[in-house]
Amino acid sequence: RTLATPDLVFCFGGIGATPDDHTRQCAARAAGTALRRHSEAAALIERRYGEAAYPYRIRMADLPERARLIPNPVNQIAGFSLGDHHFVPGFPQMAWPMVEWVLETRYPTLGHSIKPVLRTLTIENVPESALIPVMEQLLAQYPGVKISSLPHMAARPWIELGLRGEPQLVGASWAALIRWLDQAGIDYTTGDVLEATGGG
Repeated sequence: RTLATPDLVFCFGGIGATPDDHTRQCAARAAGTALRRHSEAAALIERRYGEAAYPYRIRMADLPERARLIPNPVNQIAGFSLGDHHFVPGFPQMAWPMVEWVLETRYPTLGHSIKPVLRTLTIENVPESALIPVMEQLLAQYPGVKISSLPHMAARPWIELGLRGEPQLVGASWAALIRWLDQAGIDYTTGDVLEATGGG
């Protein structure tokens, strides 16, 4: 079923040469193709094992048609890909670098989340306690947004109020904050939209 979707799928184990290894056959059946001896995979196995590649180890080169190889830096016996489905050994020490290779070469932007932004405004001569209701409201409505309130003691005390998170969420929560301040008659000065750094 998943072969007909754009889902990214990893399958671990069952691609060896023993009778209990059925993954290659099942992948071919699911894809509606046959197993064919993959010349590059066969060459890797022969290079690794020489004459001992036959008659059994060479079976690991029998892959579904149109399969692409996934290099195995541990023992050079490749895994394979069918579209966005990727088949690697079940041994973690082999699977880990192979999965990393797939992610780095096939999906280089997959792990790159949307960069958070920070929007701030300053409010003068208003006690921080007066802003608690709107901060609680924003936290309840926009749980993905982090709110910061930094009071500054000076001749004219002021508060820097900040919203941090994904741009879309920050934009929505910012609009709600501005509406609340306007309705409350609280003056404010807005700052620039910045790319947020660090955690917390």
